[in-house]
Amino acid sequence: MKLNTCPSRLTLLATFYSLLLPVTLSACLSAPLVAEGTAPSQTAKQDGQTAQFGNVALSPDGKTVAWTLRGSEAASIHLTPVSNPASSVLISMENGPHCNSSNPIWAPDGETLAFLSTCTSHDDQAKPTSGEETRMAQEQIFLWSKATNQVTQLTHLVGEIQQPAWSPGGKSISFLFVKNATRHAGALDAMPPWNGVIGEDGVEIQRVYSVDAKTGAGRFLSPANLHVYEFDYAPNGRRIAYIAAEPPGENNWWVAKLYAQGISGGQPAVVLDPDTVSGSLHGLQIAVPRYSPDGKRIAFIGGLMSDQGSTGGDVYVVASKGGEGVNGVPVDVTANIDGTPCFEGWLNRHQIGFVEDRRGHILLSSYDVDRQTPAGTALDLGMVSISGGPIKDAAWTRLASGLAFVKKGPVTPQEIWAGHWGAVEQVTHLNDGIKLNPPRFESIEWTDEGFHVQGWLTFPKNYDPAKKYPLIVEVHGGPSASAGPRPNAMWSEQGYFVLAPNPRGSFGQGERFVQANRKDFGYGDLRDILKGMDTVEARYPIDKQREGLTGWSYGGFMTMFAVTQTTRFRAAVAGAGISDWLSYYGENSIDQWMIPFFGASVYDDPAVYAKSSAINYIKNVKTPTLVVVGDRDGECPAPQSFEFWHALRDMGVKTELVVYPNEGHGFRNPAHIRDLAARSISWFADNMPAGK
Repeated sequence: MKLNTCPSRLTLLATFYSLLLPVTLSACLSAPLVAEGTAPSQTAKQDGQTAQFGNVALSPDGKTVAWTLRGSEAASIHLTPVSNPASSVLISMENGPHCNSSNPIWAPDGETLAFLSTCTSHDDQAKPTSGEETRMAQEQIFLWSKATNQVTQLTHLVGEIQQPAWSPGGKSISFLFVKNATRHAGALDAMPPWNGVIGEDGVEIQRVYSVDAKTGAGRFLSPANLHVYEFDYAPNGRRIAYIAAEPPGENNWWVAKLYAQGISGGQPAVVLDPDTVSGSLHGLQIAVPRYSPDGKRIAFIGGLMSDQGSTGGDVYVVASKGGEGVNGVPVDVTANIDGTPCFEGWLNRHQIGFVEDRRGHILLSSYDVDRQTPAGTALDLGMVSISGGPIKDAAWTRLASGLAFVKKGPVTPQEIWAGHWGAVEQVTHLNDGIKLNPPRFESIEWTDEGFHVQGWLTFPKNYDPAKKYPLIVEVHGGPSASAGPRPNAMWSEQGYFVLAPNPRGSFGQGERFVQANRKDFGYGDLRDILKGMDTVEARYPIDKQREGLTGWSYGGFMTMFAVTQTTRFRAAVAGAGISDWLSYYGENSIDQWMIPFFGASVYDDPAVYAKSSAINYIKNVKTPTLVVVGDRDGECPAPQSFEFWHALRDMGVKTELVVYPNEGHGFRNPAHIRDLAARSISWFADNMPAGK
């Protein structure tokens, strides 16, 4: 179940990233494309809109930031000197107003910038084959030369390109690649319609692919029997490490292993298998592999994670050759940390820096690997979210410990910041003059059953403490995720308080807190939420007769389950929820995620699944509940919503089921997103009317 990365990911009505598609090889073709002077800061000021940043990349010398500016119709690459931000230049592309460029990455010598772009010739656009849906524009890799100030197209591939990275020597560029991809390699997208031999036909495998930086000639590095999720080069460039599992990839990330292999070929060696390793990592998930500067160790994030991309846990280090013994067992560098590391990188041979989500604040922290203690005072960036890296959150140079990222907060428009681990400063000022006027918004904390719990409270528009207001509780997905610092303007405009809690099972308060809802879905986390409501009611004028509940994915499950456990909520909207964990196990496309949380498969321990199934307590429900889902949702399939709606209807409880066509777990169609918002607003207004 998706939603909410560390520090933030999706909300109920969020839009989702566009589908990417990337194989043939060809020599590099030159095009008369150059970097030219621009004043991007004027764009945002003139139209009154906040400038939207995408990926960022800091040059190896730490002097220049390459970054993506996203517009309503296109996205472009800009170059900004850290010491003189006013002299930013735009990399001008043919068809620039009608195509997208993104994912800039610097060559190790800083003389070349590679990036992805759809600004290609007509011949490079992927054509849909018979029976396929219309494809998105095909991305290719382009190179900008600092010496010549020109851009050349390097690749002519057909398929999906993800996470490009230069080899340490700068002779090649590698990336994750799905040849002839028909859809994004993840579970958020709409599943293909059922057809053919299920589980065997149409399986698309993502592999590490490498192209020569001069000729564009390429080859696969990883084998055809492994689906790769993330990878990293060894400092000498002769080996790669990657996290991979047998296909289908969207289902098996939860049982992925850490592999290493030489780039010249040969079979990959297993460095770490969480399913067989002893200690705190046993049976958990791993992400973000990073070689140490000497190549002897690999750092990664390990923890209980409910979704690929929603990364959080502890920082672990293992010998790069793997094996057992003192040097082969992974070491938890950040054991008992109060927050959740979600992205890491080596600062030097002995220290690791990481982005940490700690009770609603984002910190830049560092630890001594050998002592497993903090290496210095963490830099608290405040109640913000950061983004911009090729995989997650921040991008930094391998040797200089420099970093760059996009930072934004509830009252501060997004801008690019850069510097080193101990100090960062604002680089861009595209949104100077833009005033954000979000509703009043604050972090709120409480304790429950020995746990310290944090959440967010959005105030109603034109809040008057002399009046009473309804409350909506919005539960995030995951459960291994967190609700970030995002005021809910939609519900505030409608006159509601909104509580977005981070109950046990959430990121941000240590791994013990994340694992506290194992085999206990819907119980301890619901008690945390109800205690949070008590806290809000004690501090602010809440109308207890007008309290509603909503959520998506795991939040949709919590909505379905909560209304079977309490009549406190007067109305509910359950999005992409789960009503019966037993039937869900056999219906969804990602069943491997469930075993770490339930302790066994549904066939080995059906009782633990039944314990948390809302359908088993359906006769308790009195709450009017709107149920919504996409018809091609693979993570939380539509039959789960059908079951819940059907049962409520038979019990005589007011309910409505809305199924949105051709939507997956993350809605894409703007008309559907608007319709969902309108229906949700009406449902709460009709079932929690003023004066009731």
